[in-house]
Amino acid sequence: MVNELKLKWSRMQQAMREENADGCLLQMKMNLYYVSGQVFNGYFYLPLEGEPHFFLKRMTLTSVGKVHMIRKPEQLPELFRENGLALPKCLLLEGDELSYNEYLRLQKIFAFSKTGNASSIMRKLRMIKTPWEVEQMRTSARIHEAVYREIPSYYRVGMKDIELQIEVERCMRVHGSLGYFRAFGANMEIFMGSILVGENAEVVSPFDFALGGAGVHPSAPLGASGMCLKEGTTVMADMSGNYTAYQTDMTRVFAVGHLPERAYFAHQVALDIQSQMMSKAVPGVACADIYNAALDTACKMGLEDCFMGKAFQSKFVGHGVGLEINELPVFTPRSKDVLLPGMTFAFEPKFVLEGIGAVGIENTFLVTEQGVEKLTILDENIIEFK
Repeated sequence: MVNELKLKWSRMQQAMREENADGCLLQMKMNLYYVSGQVFNGYFYLPLEGEPHFFLKRMTLTSVGKVHMIRKPEQLPELFRENGLALPKCLLLEGDELSYNEYLRLQKIFAFSKTGNASSIMRKLRMIKTPWEVEQMRTSARIHEAVYREIPSYYRVGMKDIELQIEVERCMRVHGSLGYFRAFGANMEIFMGSILVGENAEVVSPFDFALGGAGVHPSAPLGASGMCLKEGTTVMADMSGNYTAYQTDMTRVFAVGHLPERAYFAHQVALDIQSQMMSKAVPGVACADIYNAALDTACKMGLEDCFMGKAFQSKFVGHGVGLEINELPVFTPRSKDVLLPGMTFAFEPKFVLEGIGAVGIENTFLVTEQGVEKLTILDENIIEFK
């Protein structure tokens, strides 16, 4: 990991130069993992020149460099002086994630004259994966596929959606799932993923996911709701591929018996949209153009009223994946992102059909110099439960 971490620190320092910042202080878990290979309780500080310092409230780090123990952040200025670190004049802080009180506290401690948003900078840096990160995602993808292959074996006549999800979650843990489903932002609460059955796919959730579901309780309004699997409806599995710190995202559709022909038609349109994306997606292509092409195809096929939802239609068709399930880039009509080599993203054209359920596809892709590579490889047709 030494060379991997040094590469990331170097990328950060280059971004700091572009922001005219002379220091960056991080304390959010996934940013700490990104810069250390571990999660710890404390702070990571990177000066514009030289190596980083780690300030720990609990000694849990191993072999990362200059480590100092602290009880509270007010000790940081004195530790800076003792270790020959100049107090930064422009300090980058995780403005999108820190609480207001914590931000003010650090502002008072360092008394810097200028600050910048480390959250947005780190998200942009994490958007481009290193070769090591890509290999971690390949590992997650292989296990993700293996778990999905077992889903049909868990079906029992008369079972409820939550019963099926429990079986899938157990399978995930047996295969090494970390359990965490990490996401950026406040409206992204979910456990290990989502199983949407039949009409439950039409229910709008307050959380910022592509599709909703009522959930099993008003305090957790998302996903499986306790409804029975019944003939002629779909079962959409969108469970996390969190088998390393780097997640993959994949959706497959199953059916209880044979479905109405409209479901197979809409599912094929989703596969066609994915194929169109794969033919167009090369470095330099705007993510907004990919979204608009997907929407245009849905409209031409008469499915615009159920594209990415029914009662509420999500205005995106893809998103970055990595340490968190909703990284950059984003595929929305107003996205400013363009594809770059090293990006990894999930592309998920889906349709919600009244009285039938959700159909569609989701896979994780890697942007290469030539185009995109599909990382999650598994049968994409609707599979009937027997």
